[in-house]
Amino acid sequence: MDAIRIEGLTKHYSVGFWRPRRYTALDHLTLRVAEREVFGFLGPNGAGKTTTLKLLMQLMFPSEGTAEILGKPVGDVSVRRRIGYLPEHPYFYENLTAEELLSYFASLFGYHGQERAQRVSRLLDDVGLGAERRFQLRKYSKGMLQRVGLAQALINDPELVFLDEPMSGLDPIGRAQVRDLILTLRDRGVTVFFSSHILSDAEAICSRVGILAAGKLAAAGSLTEIVPFKIHGWDLVVGGAPQALLDELTGGGATVTRISDDRYRLLLSDAAAPDAIVGRVSAAGGTIVSLNPLRKTLEDFFMAQVGQTAARHFD
Repeated sequence: MDAIRIEGLTKHYSVGFWRPRRYTALDHLTLRVAEREVFGFLGPNGAGKTTTLKLLMQLMFPSEGTAEILGKPVGDVSVRRRIGYLPEHPYFYENLTAEELLSYFASLFGYHGQERAQRVSRLLDDVGLGAERRFQLRKYSKGMLQRVGLAQALINDPELVFLDEPMSGLDPIGRAQVRDLILTLRDRGVTVFFSSHILSDAEAICSRVGILAAGKLAAAGSLTEIVPFKIHGWDLVVGGAPQALLDELTGGGATVTRISDDRYRLLLSDAAAPDAIVGRVSAAGGTIVSLNPLRKTLEDFFMAQVGQTAARHFD
C-alpha cells in the first residue's frame, strides 16, 4: 500500500485587489510515496513544496485533485494519530520550556505519568537538546526551535512523518543529527516525507526523490534512475610535482590549477588513466593529496530540471 497517494492536486490563489488574477501555486501534482521509504520532495524556494504539505495537512484546501494518507482520504480523523508534522516555521508557546511543551503534546495523545516523562526525555535526547530543555522557548535560537519541532512531530511514534525543511536553521552538527534520526526512523519502519532545497541531505538519506519546479513535478524516482552516476572525469590534487610533468599533463589534455606554492589540482577526462598518472607523479617525487571521481550530482540534475520547467502563469 502507498503511504501517500496524490492525484492531480492543484491550488490556485487570487492575486491582486483592483484586477485580481488567478495564480497557480501547485499544478496537477500526481505522486506516490511507498511505505517505509524516505522520500525527498525537492525544489527551490517558492516551488510549491509547502503548499503541498499544507494541502496534505488540510491547513488549506485544494482547487482540484485528491490525496490519500495511509489509505484514507486526507482529513480522515483516524489518520491524525498515526502521523507527525513539522511545519516550515514552527511556532510554540514561548514561555514554556521544551520539556513542558512536549509534555503538553504528549498528554494530547494520551500519555501520562512516568511514560510521558520518559518519552519526552528520550525525544529531547534524540534531537540533541541537553540542559537547554529547561530553558523557556523564547530564549531559543532558530536551530534549537527546529529541534523542538522535530521532537513534537515524533511524540506519538507516528507511522508517517511530514517534515517541511527540517534542516532549516541547523548547524552542520545539527544537520548530521537530523539525518541520522531520519535514517533511524526508516529502520524502524516509519515513512518519512520531507521537503528541502538542500540537495546534499537528500542524496545522503533518500531512497527516492521528487523535484518540483514552478508548481509542477519535473521528475520523480530513485536517485539511480534520475541521475546517471557514470564517471565523467577525475579530480586529482598533487603536491611537489615538477613543472615539467605538469606541462606534459597539460599538453595531454589535463586542466592544471595552482592551489598554493607546491600544490596543484588536475582535472582529468574520463578517458585518462588515473592509476598511470598517479604512478608518474609518485615516480617524479610528487605526492598524491586526493583523487576523486567526477559524477553528475543530484544538484546538476536539479538545476537542469528547474531550468527546463516553465514558470508559473497567471490567468
